[in-house]
Amino acid sequence: MTLPNLKAITASALLLLPLALQAAPAKFVVDEEHFSMSFEIMHVGYAPVMGLFRDVEGAFEYDEETGELSSGKLMFKAASVFTNHEKRDDHVRNKDFLNAGAHPEITFVVTGFEKNEDNTGTVTGDLTLLGQTRPVDVDVTLNKSAEYPFGHEEYTLGISAETVIKRSDWGMTYGVDNGMVGDEVTLRFGFEAIKDGGWF
Repeated sequence: MTLPNLKAITASALLLLPLALQAAPAKFVVDEEHFSMSFEIMHVGYAPVMGLFRDVEGAFEYDEETGELSSGKLMFKAASVFTNHEKRDDHVRNKDFLNAGAHPEITFVVTGFEKNEDNTGTVTGDLTLLGQTRPVDVDVTLNKSAEYPFGHEEYTLGISAETVIKRSDWGMTYGVDNGMVGDEVTLRFGFEAIKDGGWF
């Protein structure tokens, strides 16, 4: 290799160096000990019934420099639903609602993220429920991000999120027409996620 060619290659490598040094988005895994996924739905128009899912896992990518979320996925076990009423929980698990036997998992897969000027943004994603997949927009707040002050002491990001869906869009129509159970369901997420290689 001639000296001029070597100099050209070296110069090109130096120009590309800043790009190589840019930090890639890091993978974060949801801390199952610090996660809540709750839902709220009206009952006969009188008052909302609140519940949650107790078996959840998830991971996503987060760029600490740009504040961008990407490549995320959350999975909920349908049978883990809890509303503090055993008979109602059994009903929610059956074919009238979640049909947990046929569709054991509910998933949300991130397809995009639009960040606002502050620490908020909108995550777009695909929600799969009862075997049907529909797009959903989720309002997100990026909370504190720092090394954890105790315990695992790993870099941790806290997230709060909320969205409203119509369950009938996924074919869950029990009690909608007669007004016994509301169609709109408010979903709320709150969790801490630990910087890690994850299960991607």
